[in-house]
Amino acid sequence: MPTSLDRLRVGSAPDSWGVWFPDDSQQVPWERFLDEVADAGYDWIELGPYGYLPTDPVRLRDEVDRRGLRVSAGTVFTSLHRGPAVWEETWAQVSRVATLTQAMGARHLVVIPSFWRDDRTAEMIEPSELTSAQWEQLTSGTERLAREVRDRFGLEIVVHPHADTHIDTEPHVRRFLDGTDSGLVNLCLDTGHYAYCGGDSVKLIETYGERIGYLHLKQVDPAVLARVSAEGTPFGPAVQQGVMCEPPLGVPEMEPVLNAAQRLGVDLFAIVEQDMYPCPPDQPLPIARRTRRFLRGCGA
Repeated sequence: MPTSLDRLRVGSAPDSWGVWFPDDSQQVPWERFLDEVADAGYDWIELGPYGYLPTDPVRLRDEVDRRGLRVSAGTVFTSLHRGPAVWEETWAQVSRVATLTQAMGARHLVVIPSFWRDDRTAEMIEPSELTSAQWEQLTSGTERLAREVRDRFGLEIVVHPHADTHIDTEPHVRRFLDGTDSGLVNLCLDTGHYAYCGGDSVKLIETYGERIGYLHLKQVDPAVLARVSAEGTPFGPAVQQGVMCEPPLGVPEMEPVLNAAQRLGVDLFAIVEQDMYPCPPDQPLPIARRTRRFLRGCGA
């Protein structure tokens, strides 16, 4: 019998339905996403890109409630390494998402650092490495964001290491964690992105367990990863080539990650994401059903 992973609250997200943007003709309508994520057996969802789901909290609450769903988090994108000049723009976006997140009863904001490639064209728009001054802006700006979000909305931020951002590889993640206050800033560990960038999720959980505040469950196809790494393929095109795959077909092996998270002895959201933008509209639901069945088999 599998170990009971009773500290993990499993959900899914619009990302697993090929949703990357608030409005895109290649994406499934939001009603279909909500219908199918409930059909697949999930209880929790994230908001996804702001504006994809209804932004009126009364309407959204009605839509999720009647499908037996609850919201675990909202998501924001930031460019805090650029310093105070971007604060007002950042806060305008964050406050919109935080207002809806709070209204839906969620407690987390997933914070994704800005890409150093354009997320549609994959064109390189800034250097992939930060200067020391930019690292200071990133860490101090993230702490400021955490304080403001906590004080104004009662939410906790969890920063998401992500491919093609400045918080990606193990050295970058360690530098970020070591440069931020553990009382303010924790991580959303995305197992797929961390593996994509060469990191070991179990090692990170065991080393920085007190900083793991949230999980995204994801796997990468090692054969596709080897090819796109050798060819220097940007993340967006790599996704189109199938670099992210459903468990248990990829890496990291999911059971050790889940067990390591359970051993932390704290309640954690474990939100399934499988980057598939763009994808045929009939592809996500069968994958979601299989993935939920697989996770139940692991005890989650």
